[in-house]
Amino acid sequence: MSAIAASDVKLGAHRFRLYESGKPGREAVLWLHGSGPGVTALTNWEDVLGTFAADFHNLAPDLIGFGDSSHPDPPPQGLAAFTELRIDALLGLLDEQGLERVHLVGNSMGGIVSVQLAMRAPERVARIVLMGTGGAPVPPTPELMKLITFYDDPTREAMADLVRSFVYDPACVGGDLEKIAAARMPVALRPEVRRSHLATFSPGPPLPFAPQDLARVAHPTLVVHGREDRIIPVAVSHYFAMHLPDARLYVMPHAGHWLQLEHPLAFANLVRAFLQGGL
Repeated sequence: MSAIAASDVKLGAHRFRLYESGKPGREAVLWLHGSGPGVTALTNWEDVLGTFAADFHNLAPDLIGFGDSSHPDPPPQGLAAFTELRIDALLGLLDEQGLERVHLVGNSMGGIVSVQLAMRAPERVARIVLMGTGGAPVPPTPELMKLITFYDDPTREAMADLVRSFVYDPACVGGDLEKIAAARMPVALRPEVRRSHLATFSPGPPLPFAPQDLARVAHPTLVVHGREDRIIPVAVSHYFAMHLPDARLYVMPHAGHWLQLEHPLAFANLVRAFLQGGL
């Protein structure tokens, strides 16, 4: 697997922990992780960064309010407000890296950030991949509520149970789930990480994902979803595919919320073909 470089990028009041692979100067892909206690870009995308190193310049930051990036104090309250701050910071990161346009690959909440970034600055975005993206007007699943309310009982057992719910068949993933849960737990217990999580999921105005809002996102978009996803139901991706003007939908069977971990070869082949214009 190709080497992954880690760095800290200071941008005014914010600081990103950034992971990179591939050669600068190639087409750039911004990989945006999902939410959850203790999540980091590396626990979401480590294998992907190696897989795509020969094809693209890959950038996977810990989003603001996650992992080793900065945690505002006081933080914005609610998903919509915190997403706006995260987009401001990401646009600053693109400027600092000298990137005029990038492809976006967003998982879950990272997909929410991707769509809103494309709304805010369409000229900075080439193609978009949404994997298990949230934000549609669909009721939350019980498993998503466990993620949101994790800090009601932040135990190792709760973390292990939450991570198992992200995949269709934990037995097929082997020891990777235990590794991810072990890596996330100490991060989740940091006070600033807890503060950012609770602020993100505090009550706030709804996201601007009504059909007329999505109609403004004209970028070629690949909407990918695991058929058995217990975190974000597949109906959410049907909603995005219906209302994004240039979307194509791929539903993967025997898969949950983490396609990149459950079906790494199929996920890589699909995303690579799309980003290179083959779909």
